[in-house]
Amino acid sequence: MPVPMPIEIAQAQMRHSRQAQVVWGSRIVTVGGDAPVRIQSMTNTDTVDAIGTAIQVKELAIAGSEMVRITVNTPEAAQAVPYVREQLDRMGIDVPLVGDFHYNGHRLLTDYPACAQALSKYRINPGNVGKGDKHDKQFGLMIEAAVRWNKAVRIGVNWGSLDQELLASLMDENNARSEPWDTKQVMYEALITSALDSARLAEKMGMKREQIILSCKVSGVQDLISVYRELAKRDSYALHLGLTEAGMGTKGTVASAAALSVLLQEGIGDTIRVSLTPQPGEARTQEVVIASEILQALGMRSFNPSVTACPGCGRTTSTTFQELTQQIDDFLRAQMPVWRSQYPGVEKMKVAVMGCIVNGPGESKHADIGISLPGSGEAPAAPVYIDGEKNVTLRGDNIAQEFRVIVENYIEKRFGKTSAEAA
Repeated sequence: MPVPMPIEIAQAQMRHSRQAQVVWGSRIVTVGGDAPVRIQSMTNTDTVDAIGTAIQVKELAIAGSEMVRITVNTPEAAQAVPYVREQLDRMGIDVPLVGDFHYNGHRLLTDYPACAQALSKYRINPGNVGKGDKHDKQFGLMIEAAVRWNKAVRIGVNWGSLDQELLASLMDENNARSEPWDTKQVMYEALITSALDSARLAEKMGMKREQIILSCKVSGVQDLISVYRELAKRDSYALHLGLTEAGMGTKGTVASAAALSVLLQEGIGDTIRVSLTPQPGEARTQEVVIASEILQALGMRSFNPSVTACPGCGRTTSTTFQELTQQIDDFLRAQMPVWRSQYPGVEKMKVAVMGCIVNGPGESKHADIGISLPGSGEAPAAPVYIDGEKNVTLRGDNIAQEFRVIVENYIEKRFGKTSAEAA
């Protein structure tokens, strides 16, 4: 019996039944269903600085973010949103903007209709829309704006700002049980209940189901997996995944990859964000790079040609293969904004840069194009394999430059449009 394809099973089990739509101008961005898992990100600029915010949105979009969230927290920020959109349009950046609202979103969306119109989606946190009698009224004003302007909403629950009245009520119910749940289980239930109850209330207020996306963000890997597995069982709303406050550097990267990969492999998750704390001097776009690498590693999407390289060992005392790998990887990533339209399909190309004779030829044959560099004590020769066949052997001091030229020629030959196709 053949081994089943894991991603196909996951897709068939879960994602096909969930679908949402984000309307941007005359274009509809489909989320869930048969659509690819979408990458989101968020700016860390002051939205009042419309030009600075637009520039960062552009950087995130070019890096691969398919929706970008911006903070809308003050009247001045709300007034700036249409200008951010205008600047993006001038730069030719066609990416939906998501407004992040907390506490005063009902007022901002009501008082600044140009802001409400310029956004494609509103992020609403049920824990921050008001307490007591104000909760449903202020939540309703935000849903009313979404319905009026035909906008999607993400009802985003966060355990750092959970509805305390709901949590207290569930705690009381739990205390009355003959066998009370663990405190963490009650917290999970509060997150899920808040999201689902809010979504159903939004539908009663006139919101279309296909314009509702849910999220229940926590900061622990196992907590996120547990919450989303249960959330996915209970209803078919499209789901946004992400650890909240994932952390910085290696910690944030590994935690996000661990949590998101488990859920995505199970078919849970329709949009994702890696909430990475930038290291000093690090570009905001790093979170987008990591999100795309997660999806590409799982085989769910392709964004950039992949470069396979050995880790190095005692056989590879030279740093040549490390330097060449870095050069090729940097070169491919730098070219992709142009190549995506110029060379359709190039993002699926596989390149191998190997360091010795043990696995070098084999890995190079498995790649579309690969090079096996000489290890310690090996003859100073580097065979190049193209589509599984040995093509040429490079020698001398210019191996790196010559291999890069071979890669460029291969891309042009395989993925370039002919004159007839271009016409």
